[in-house]
Amino acid sequence: MTDPIENTLFDQTRIEKIQALRGKGIAMFPPTFDRQNTVTEIKTKYAEITHDKSAESVSTAGRIYIVRNHGKTIFADLGDESGKIQLYIRKNDLGEEQFELFNQFVERGDIVGVTGHVFRTKLGEITIWVDTFTLLSKAVCSLPEKFHGLKDVEKRYRQRYVDLIVNDENRQTFRSRSRIISLLRRFLDDHGFLEFETPILQPVYGGANARPFTTHHHFLDQNLFLRIAPELYLKRLVVGGFEQVFEISRNFRNEGVDTDHNPEFTMVEIYWAYRDFKDMMELTEDIVTHIIGEVHGKFELPFGEITLNFTKPWKKISMADAVKEIGGIDIFAHSVEELRRLAHEHKIDEPDKPQSQREYLIAFFEGLVEEKLIQPTFIYDYPVENSPLAKRHREKEGFTERFELFIAGMEVGNGFSELNDPVDQKERFEAQDEKRRLGDVEAQMIDYDFINAIGYGMPPTGGVGIGIDRLVMLLTNNNSIKEVILFPSMKTRTPGEEAEEPQEEKQGTK
Repeated sequence: MTDPIENTLFDQTRIEKIQALRGKGIAMFPPTFDRQNTVTEIKTKYAEITHDKSAESVSTAGRIYIVRNHGKTIFADLGDESGKIQLYIRKNDLGEEQFELFNQFVERGDIVGVTGHVFRTKLGEITIWVDTFTLLSKAVCSLPEKFHGLKDVEKRYRQRYVDLIVNDENRQTFRSRSRIISLLRRFLDDHGFLEFETPILQPVYGGANARPFTTHHHFLDQNLFLRIAPELYLKRLVVGGFEQVFEISRNFRNEGVDTDHNPEFTMVEIYWAYRDFKDMMELTEDIVTHIIGEVHGKFELPFGEITLNFTKPWKKISMADAVKEIGGIDIFAHSVEELRRLAHEHKIDEPDKPQSQREYLIAFFEGLVEEKLIQPTFIYDYPVENSPLAKRHREKEGFTERFELFIAGMEVGNGFSELNDPVDQKERFEAQDEKRRLGDVEAQMIDYDFINAIGYGMPPTGGVGIGIDRLVMLLTNNNSIKEVILFPSMKTRTPGEEAEEPQEEKQGTK
């Protein structure tokens, strides 16, 4: 086994500086500091400050980003979560000993606390004229070079903490993510929904078509699965009498990694009794536009080289009409044999696998249409073959009352009129289980307890799941899911191992 110390990035010269400071009797890594002002509070309070020092002193703390030595004076940039401010340090004020301590031992990356008075330099910059300083944390790992920051994309993902230190724009992405989730939660709370928590470790996985992660509980001597969705447990709550429920959940799917898939991801699932899929389309539209209005104050947003227009109402079109309009194929005007030939011509994945017109409808939609759905678009009326949890369509034989929301070629939401017929649900699960038995690793298991639950009576219910990671991508103009997940899944590398380009694998949508 590799000694963990071999993996550290410690700078030996910084280690030696800590030892030297301790040799001078200076206590390292003190437990606290009386910070009375944040950087933004100081800049706001002294926005009109002149060249004269403020009468009141300030006390703040943060990380040192730049140090500029000018002989008997030092300028440094200090930053906290709220912003950055310049420090002005003079030998005449600190005294020779303290000045030399700062000069010799404080460097980029260290965290210090300072007290002093505020003034404006001749160049117009609000600055703290430092009276005292305390070294609070000596960084033993060096930050990236100050003018170029952390540019290595893979290193940014593996060492997100460094990315957040040096890249203000990326830190803002995660501030936006936090606010988006807060606004989502507040919207649902204001509209009468109750938030619940459901099991992550489950004896039977379900709620989506995906390969699960498997673990083992030693005390129970039982295999368990990390949840792939909270759906079946939330619908149990609807059976139990809670009529408006949701969960912001971490889900886990044992699938490939690409620009819009990560094995661990976040979504919100919402269930509303006495509503159907049309109501859930409207709710989804209202949620997303509310968040966009609060975050951006406008409904046209840049995303890469395109502009997304979220102004309501969004386009709504059936899957069959979308394939006809965008893919150029009228599915039900062709026989299965003709569709098979067309599938080969259009290089559809696994062109011989579908055995019916409806199965070819799914294949052509995924192969020819999905990536062309740029502006917010609801696709509805899905075949029963790929919708095992959706209610059968009230008018179209062989179809379900299901929709998906697509934006910028990505599926962002998925909703149904929820299936509440226990006999039909049992048959659908059995069909899925047969697929699983024949080798479909993403087919669902039979959850008999869930079947029994709806056997006690579940009211007509609408449900929707919205992928939070993908929504954040769209609202922060990021085209990779790794940019909006703080610690994305990465292959572990041993020291010295060369970085390897990941193989992108398109998997089932979330």
